[in-house]
Amino acid sequence: MIKAVLFDLDNTLIDFTSFKKKATYAAAKAMVKAGLKANSKKLAKELLDYYYGYGIESDDAFETFLRKEFKSVNYRVLAVAVNAYLHEKYVHLKPYPHVPETLQKLRKKGLKLAVVSDGLRLKAWMRLNAAGLDNYFDVVVTYDDTCKKKPHRYPFLAACKALKIKPNESIMVGDWPERDIEGAKALGMKTCWAKYGTTAKNAHADYTIHNFTSLLKCL
Repeated sequence: MIKAVLFDLDNTLIDFTSFKKKATYAAAKAMVKAGLKANSKKLAKELLDYYYGYGIESDDAFETFLRKEFKSVNYRVLAVAVNAYLHEKYVHLKPYPHVPETLQKLRKKGLKLAVVSDGLRLKAWMRLNAAGLDNYFDVVVTYDDTCKKKPHRYPFLAACKALKIKPNESIMVGDWPERDIEGAKALGMKTCWAKYGTTAKNAHADYTIHNFTSLLKCL
């Protein structure tokens, strides 16, 4: 019997890729407007690619990118880039359609809800709060809690322990086949692949959903 639903955060509850692209483009435009000699669209793509390679949770990616590509850092340019990025980020940091009402329906069914994220604790909570989702979850497990990332068993087990359930009494919902789905399956958890949040072709999950509300049919 399923007693709890565990969720990945980025590209499962919130459209991380979309807001990241829009915020990065805003930063690139701001840098060019501030005097950086570059093409905004090309700069945005290069900056986003660098971000993913350097570390998507990093706080100094813009600075190290400028130092690498332009051999120096103009802090006026850096400042306007970071401000533009943060402004645009919070404009677009929203849950996927119907996430809040679906989570509420799951709670009404008596199911416990948890987030299992590879992100840092504060950033995960900031995203949940900005998206209006921070009050729906009984437990939020992040990298800071286990020092391990999915598919390692520790994050999943930490969530189950906090919820006081066994792994086989839960279902994991996530977009990343290798981390979310395979990691959960290895512990005997049911799995649900959030296909809407990824370009991957298959995940071999117990269920596949193309929108968040479809999760209710799986339960």
